[in-house]
Amino acid sequence: QVHLVESGGGLVQAGGSLRLSCAASGDTFSRYTMGWFRQAPGKEREFVGGISWSGGSTRYADFVKGRFTISRDNAKKMVYLQMNSLKPEDTAVYYCAARSGAMVTVLPSAFDSWGQGTQVIVSS
Repeated sequence: QVHLVESGGGLVQAGGSLRLSCAASGDTFSRYTMGWFRQAPGKEREFVGGISWSGGSTRYADFVKGRFTISRDNAKKMVYLQMNSLKPEDTAVYYCAARSGAMVTVLPSAFDSWGQGTQVIVSS
């Protein structure tokens, strides 16, 4: 398994941008498919985006397409979520997750390791 630590959250005005980072340690990072999820108060955790082990395949939730971009740097054991054109409804705790399978899946239960989360607040 890998140990994950997110950073980069904060308070931003609507229309602004944030870049979340996720640092991995432990097992061979390049073996893992990575995902970003979010959870708002009173709501279930939902898939935001995912990236394959090589970075060659990405998948996004419909509500972030065209606004968010996920990327990874296997040499640095990092995965990133660039968030642009942020909306108040993007307010949530954002989590980084890793899974040993090859497919970029939207199911939280398919991911083996999770970070502690980073809070994103978008003000209107």
